[in-house]
Amino acid sequence: MASISKSQIDRLGDRLKKQSLGEADLRALDEHRRSFRRAYESVLNTIKDQLQLEPTGRPAKSTPSIIDKLRREKIRLSQVQDMAGCRLVVADAVLQAQTLAALQRAFPDLKLVDRRLRPSHGYRAVHAIVVVDGISVEIQVRSLLQQLWAEFSERLSDMVDAALKYGGGPKTLRQGLYSISKDIAGLEKIERRIHALTTQTAGKANSAFQEVYDNCAPIKERVEGLRNKIIARFETPEW
Repeated sequence: MASISKSQIDRLGDRLKKQSLGEADLRALDEHRRSFRRAYESVLNTIKDQLQLEPTGRPAKSTPSIIDKLRREKIRLSQVQDMAGCRLVVADAVLQAQTLAALQRAFPDLKLVDRRLRPSHGYRAVHAIVVVDGISVEIQVRSLLQQLWAEFSERLSDMVDAALKYGGGPKTLRQGLYSISKDIAGLEKIERRIHALTTQTAGKANSAFQEVYDNCAPIKERVEGLRNKIIARFETPEW
């Protein structure tokens, strides 16, 4: 942003954390948010044109969300990478991996933050950070199960305790969320493994390959049954 320097942005963030903004600060914050719009729209157009997907998103975070992030993560305003962002929700873990590969082709310099391997208090997804003309835009890529978990966690946080999203809140609910997240991780690992096996063995003449391929079908059916059980748990949690 040409009119406000990085140091000015960070001082603005300091005042924002203290919620001591004047009229000029509010205008500066609004200007800072607007500076992300062009990069955000560029990323959305690339996703639509090259991946043929329709992301959902927002060109800038709300003021309460910015304050919450600055206080929680103890970072400077200029370091907030998800000021502008969008989200892609795909059917399963296999499509998630394929979508990430397509994003890497579309944005060769993107940076991946994989929260599937290191979940944040049960939250699992992959965040891709794209930089356009020096402006960062975050793309969240979630499987359907990861999206359902995130939505359910948000609802519980709104109804019970906002701290649930960050490892706090009632122990029973916190453990329940962790349990479902762990079940999803296990299921999606199997999904990816089955896809790899069927891809490697499809059409191979060797009888051993054919046996592996044939055995994948009933496993896929059981995995689908487990998937449906997990989805049902979001509607009627057992805790």
